[in-house]
Amino acid sequence: MKTISPILPRFPLANTFSIVARDPQTGCLGVAVQSHWFSVGATVAWAEAEVGAVATQALGEVSYGPLGLALMKAGKPAAEALHALLSTDDRRELRQVAMVDAQGRVATHTGTHCMADAGQEVGESFSVQANMMATPEVWPAMAAAYRQAQGDFAGRLVSALEAGQAAGGDIRGQQSAAILIVAGTSTGRPWVDTLMELRVEDHPSPIQELKRLVQIHRAYQLMNLGDEYLGKEETEKALEAYAGAARLAPEMGEIPFWHAVTLADMGRLEEALPIFKELFTANPNWARLLQRLPPAGMMHADQQTIQRILGLNG
Repeated sequence: MKTISPILPRFPLANTFSIVARDPQTGCLGVAVQSHWFSVGATVAWAEAEVGAVATQALGEVSYGPLGLALMKAGKPAAEALHALLSTDDRRELRQVAMVDAQGRVATHTGTHCMADAGQEVGESFSVQANMMATPEVWPAMAAAYRQAQGDFAGRLVSALEAGQAAGGDIRGQQSAAILIVAGTSTGRPWVDTLMELRVEDHPSPIQELKRLVQIHRAYQLMNLGDEYLGKEETEKALEAYAGAARLAPEMGEIPFWHAVTLADMGRLEEALPIFKELFTANPNWARLLQRLPPAGMMHADQQTIQRILGLNG
């Protein structure tokens, strides 16, 4: 019978590559990760607004995430927080950990027993780290890609993952990926401070799927912005936001539906009708949903307008 060594237990082996970073423009903190391991984001990625971000991997000790954040929240810089955890861990040489605090100070540790190829590279307010890689080019490629990437913080984090995969990635292949971004300033409400938390639990191309989800997330952020503008009666700004969301994720029927509803409620029916027509052609259930909006107080157009819209569902 096969036995498992008590010195090197089989689980959890979050052999992977990741990036932790603080965005110098916004102060946001984030982690992005990929692994040939199911649901890697649930164990590796940790972050708290105005505190820090942590990636804990290799022979992963999940407690490094919440305990590392707690130490940084208590005022310890990343290096002191990491040292405190490593100093009481008799399996520290099996760990790979990276932390960045709210001031952008970075601390990393790659244990001597992490599986090759393993290593890390630290840059300004970020660190990339990897273990069990196909080549030792993975983490330098990630660092270079992050430094050179343009666009928003999420896009730059994903660019680092793409570069790591292009350089060889996990020697076992791909399975899951995740991204976690929190605000630079805390409101004391984690559900508000968490700006993006997306996971691809099991997929043949998890980084590309994560990239797709990030794009959809951007679209829904614009939808939410449009709703905020609408609540302030800034209707033109609301419509611009809705239209922008539809351009980002044209395959998401939900987005143009609410855009069209808003147009109809504003008396701009001629602009709304082509959108409704396209939606009803693709899925007649949008017409059924439309009928339920007025009784719920979610649409204020008169009955004549509603009937004209529903007449498109032929």
